Amino acid sequence: MLDETLWDEVVPLLQWQAPVHRLPLGPGTTTDEIARSIARAALERFVLIGFSLGGYIARKVAELFPDRVVALVLVASSLESDTPERAKAKQDAIRALDPSTFRGLSMGSIAQSLHPDRRGDRELLTRVREMGHRLGYEALVVQSGLQRNGIAAASLQCPTLVIGADQDALRSVAETRELAGTIPGARLEMIRHSGHMLPLEQPHALTTTIKAWLD
Repeated sequence: MLDETLWDEVVPLLQWQAPVHRLPLGPGTTTDEIARSIARAALERFVLIGFSLGGYIARKVAELFPDRVVALVLVASSLESDTPERAKAKQDAIRALDPSTFRGLSMGSIAQSLHPDRRGDRELLTRVREMGHRLGYEALVVQSGLQRNGIAAASLQCPTLVIGADQDALRSVAETRELAGTIPGARLEMIRHSGHMLPLEQPHALTTTIKAWLD
């Protein structure tokens, strides 16, 4: 439930020579449909950076269009898929919401995604919540219902950088290492003093890590 403003600090720091495009997770209601939408909107050949759920979609794009994806950067992502119990809990939570009054994710759930030192940062919490508000209830329904299993990892052939955060409460260090260890030749980098929201919590460290690898 994050929009293109997630990258507001990262893009200027990247100072990349080629065009940088921020593409939404859509349109589409499945990982396959969303991946094809991204491919249609992208240049013929491109480096693809995916954050969190976007990392799953990025792997699907690389699976479907291996000749077009030059390299992958997967940030705060994982191989894990929802258990049936977790999927049911998500759908129950969504049904409990009123679409007409949806204003984004709760402050409590957002706080849990941040580094412990940032959980009281009202400005950051509000910024994340407003992204979800702009995306709206329907985006929450689609994203919560996406099936994350069966997406390529071990068969990927493009150079891949996997980046994790040392205090990510949503995607553990073990999950990050598992993802990097499954993709052939992937490089693993861990960023310190950050929760899940790496582009917002540690934009300089994240950008430096990406640039050094791409260079």
